Amino acid sequence: MSDLPRKAVTRTARLAALPLGFAGRATWGLGKRIVGESAEIVGRELQQRTAEQLFKVLGELKGGAMKFGQAMSVFESALPEEVAGPYRAALTKLQDAAPPMPTRTMHSVLAERLGEDWSELFLEFDDKPAAAASIGQVHRAVWHDGREVAVKVQYPGAGEALLSDLNQLSRFARLLGPLIPGMDVKPLISELKDRVSEELDYGLEAQAQQAHADEFAGDPDVVVPAVVHQCDQVLVTEWIDGVPLSEVITDGTPEQRDRAGQLLSRFLFSGPARTGLLHADPHPGNFRLLPGGPDGADDWRLGVLDFGTVDRLPGGLPDPIGDSLRMTLDGEAEAVYELLRTEGFVKDSIELDPDAVLDYLLPIIEPAQVEEFTFTRGWMRSQAARVADPRSPAHQLGKQLNLPPAYLLIHRVTLSTIGVLCQLGATVRLREELEEWLPGFLAADVLEAFEAEGSAAEA
Repeated sequence: MSDLPRKAVTRTARLAALPLGFAGRATWGLGKRIVGESAEIVGRELQQRTAEQLFKVLGELKGGAMKFGQAMSVFESALPEEVAGPYRAALTKLQDAAPPMPTRTMHSVLAERLGEDWSELFLEFDDKPAAAASIGQVHRAVWHDGREVAVKVQYPGAGEALLSDLNQLSRFARLLGPLIPGMDVKPLISELKDRVSEELDYGLEAQAQQAHADEFAGDPDVVVPAVVHQCDQVLVTEWIDGVPLSEVITDGTPEQRDRAGQLLSRFLFSGPARTGLLHADPHPGNFRLLPGGPDGADDWRLGVLDFGTVDRLPGGLPDPIGDSLRMTLDGEAEAVYELLRTEGFVKDSIELDPDAVLDYLLPIIEPAQVEEFTFTRGWMRSQAARVADPRSPAHQLGKQLNLPPAYLLIHRVTLSTIGVLCQLGATVRLREELEEWLPGFLAADVLEAFEAEGSAAEA
């Protein structure tokens, strides 16, 4: 059985000890200031020491602590590499090494949730899990009608462990603020608690996955496995084979990398427009390259897995995202500033220079300025360095911006997707996807012209 519920007391004690360590380091920092060291040096050392302890504890725990660590990991570029590097490695190892349930326990769980005769539902069932994660594991099987399926089984007690961790973390959220400049951590943890509750609900996951499967059925570019059966904490879906995106990142050809990057961008922006849902867990393990794209057997499609975490966006991505991108590209500093203030990115108590805000945003949206853009780790590092350097105007301005809760998950998903594109080193026509799928990105007159041109072509 998973060790999540069995170590609840130990987990709580270790998480509860974190604020004491933070307080001790704050006292240490004050002492260093008194003896004459500069605020910048002390602040940097304090951030490193705090991050080291936080990441060490989160890296050794699973459950909600791991979820919080994963959420924070998209902001790790603002941290010193000597801290962020080991943290990335710890997260990767943790994701790959989650302990599976013993076979006997797994069989008893299936009997409880699918009935004592559960094995009659399958022609074949592989007791060895094909994948294991923080809250459950996946088995490959053959459904009674002959379809190959993936059977996702949740660990007993996983929900209590996850939510207990996040409740504990929320008690000292304010102490984590210095690690993420410009971010209020408490709404992040609240958001995670909401999403974790959804992730534990396989009924909601089945609905989100089937909505995507229906919408993308027959799509030349994207494949989503259909839901076959769902009951309590068991989810059965169609099985898809393909090249995991992690393998494309390490060993893929340039053609595979570019195709994967284009399709990943397309799915990110088209999904909300087509389904009203945003797939909110864009890490390489959830994507596959499948042969048989629009140009035949040598072309590729994108297989998408795991809809446990989604953002519900009935009207697609919010219009202000497209509006602000368009106005930033057009150099409309005052209009961008007013829109950011209206949406809560700039708090009422703060006054900023609109031109400085524009200068801050333009490098970030460089991929949207050109017809095609090559995402690289070097570009990502340069962006991180620009924003993270305490001496830079971008760093000072970034600390004064706010991320409203309504945009938090969208922001996190976008950053994570960009991170994967940089891992791929993909050359992507991102602007093409924005024009097609992002509301507000095209000015109204341009959009009307495009629509008229499309209608004329159909006629």
